[in-house]
Amino acid sequence: MRWRKALGESVGRIQPDLIIPTGRRKGQNPSLASVYRALGRAREADGGAPAPQDGGGR
Repeated sequence: MRWRKALGESVGRIQPDLIIPTGRRKGQNPSLASVYRALGRAREADGGAPAPQDGGGR
C-alpha cells in the first residue's frame, strides 16, 4: 500500500484492492479513513512527520 502511495496513486484507487483479513468485517474493504490512518501510522513508524490528528472534521 505504501509503495503505491509513494508512486502517486490516490488512496481512492488503492482502497478497493485492500481486503480486511479477520474480524467482523472480514472480506470487506476498509474505509478511506482507515487507509489514511494506516498510512499515517506507517509514516510515523518510519520516523517521518507525525500523522495529523483528527480535529473533529468540517
